[in-house]
Amino acid sequence: MKAGSHKRTLVGVVVSDKAEKTVTVSVQRRYKHPLYKKMITTRKKYLVHDEQNLCKIGDRVRISECAPLSKRKRWLIVERIALQGDGA
Repeated sequence: MKAGSHKRTLVGVVVSDKAEKTVTVSVQRRYKHPLYKKMITTRKKYLVHDEQNLCKIGDRVRISECAPLSKRKRWLIVERIALQGDGA
């Protein structure tokens, strides 16, 4: 990332690759409940642009914010961290 760039980057797992040039990425976030102090895990799904259709279900990817590409698609794939067959 360039210095001065304030675009968020997230790491998640591809859960769907059925659409053309689009994958659905599930991002998991853990935080402590402010009152009860229990660790809570939440998941959110993002529609992500995949220009070459390289990502497959199970791939671990890093995504970054971008200008809106469609009604719900506002993220780009930066890199594929681990492929489906890798144990990582």
